[in-house]
Amino acid sequence: MSQQVSSFGRREFLSRSAGAIAAGTAAIGCPAILSAKSPNERLNLAFIGVGGRGLANLNTLTSGGADNVVAVCDVNSIALGKASQRFPKARTYVDFRKLYEDADDIDAVVVSVAEHTHAYATMPALKEGKHVYCEKPLTYNVDEARQITEAAAKANVATQMGTQIHGMPNYHRVVELIQSGAIGNVTDVHVWVGRAWGLQSAEDAKKHRDIIHVTERPQESVTPPKNLNWDLWLGPAPYRPFNPVYVPGPRWYRWWDFGNGTMSDLGSHWVDLPFWALQLDAPKTIEAFGPPPHPEIAPASMKAVYEYGARQDLPPCKLTWYQGAMKPEILQELNLTNWNSGVLFVGDRGMLISDYGKHKLLPEKDFEDFEYPEQFTGNSPGHHKEWLIACKTGSKTASPFSYAGPLTEANHLGNVAYRVDQKLHWDAAKMEATGCPEADPFLKREPRQGWSL
Repeated sequence: MSQQVSSFGRREFLSRSAGAIAAGTAAIGCPAILSAKSPNERLNLAFIGVGGRGLANLNTLTSGGADNVVAVCDVNSIALGKASQRFPKARTYVDFRKLYEDADDIDAVVVSVAEHTHAYATMPALKEGKHVYCEKPLTYNVDEARQITEAAAKANVATQMGTQIHGMPNYHRVVELIQSGAIGNVTDVHVWVGRAWGLQSAEDAKKHRDIIHVTERPQESVTPPKNLNWDLWLGPAPYRPFNPVYVPGPRWYRWWDFGNGTMSDLGSHWVDLPFWALQLDAPKTIEAFGPPPHPEIAPASMKAVYEYGARQDLPPCKLTWYQGAMKPEILQELNLTNWNSGVLFVGDRGMLISDYGKHKLLPEKDFEDFEYPEQFTGNSPGHHKEWLIACKTGSKTASPFSYAGPLTEANHLGNVAYRVDQKLHWDAAKMEATGCPEADPFLKREPRQGWSL
């Protein structure tokens, strides 16, 4: 049976809210009316964090040699030294607060520090009108996400969260299929990831290749390595003595004081797809399931269920997140257990399963003669290049902070629901869980003295 794209497809979805455009349905790389620069004009770039993920961003954003690196910053003197050797004319900093005191010649900033410091390295750039690329997740908590989103709107600069998969062709094609009605109205989505790092038994840690097995906060004090400024690495987080279980990354991300475990980290990539395709916004309710929450360490395995209301003519839908040992039962029913991580959209005319690089319409026999819709989300020139073009021309990026902020908030709310062990009724306008004051400490926190947004 041949299937065609449904009649409510391309034109209707392209005419929807600005949020959908911000999420990537607008053409990539088209100059805005108020284009300020030529795509060939050189940018002065500053890099905050140049080791690990920061080094990858540094390599990618400078690979063409078309832009200037004027400043590099890192709390690790070894990483900083290597970056300085490559860019000897760039100023070097250990404390990014000092970098912003000399920022007059900086056009754009790349933030690749640990999660708990993202907002603190990003906010000064926005306040000074600098373009910003920030690694995922955008912020450490809901309050920071809201503040960064609002500041970005005021700054009116090019912003991008580091969700590189968003720019790959597979996600674009999936969005086109969902938004053109290939599987009808979608009311249920399952998102699962195989990673199981966090609080678990030593046996499970070995099974899931989690090389750092910890169950409690270390009590002993260890002298930090000479190349690490531990106090600056802690930044706004509460002080604690150094221990090698915290650094280098990604060891820190399982500790609640520094990160939010798998959900905020990989949720930035995997929840991104349904968030974009279904034009999701703030959830109505969030409920989480898993082992009893630990006060210090994020769980290896958990599940969170989100209920979303209707969005214009889109029906309400439920999104369920699974990590670690928890998997959707429907995978067994559909014989799809070989998909270690993925997204399954359930519509009233079929289903679609996807991972980063491939997707499949189900049941396969029903889509044997299916004709794909005309492409209408465009193709990205590359996630990093897309941001550079936007900095120079005023074009849209695929995951600006206007989109990444709400996505980050939603991911954090799954952890909040887990930590309070209650179903949250979310009031997005007030930024509070109605009738659940226990959630407040997990929505925002006071930074350590000397740090502020």
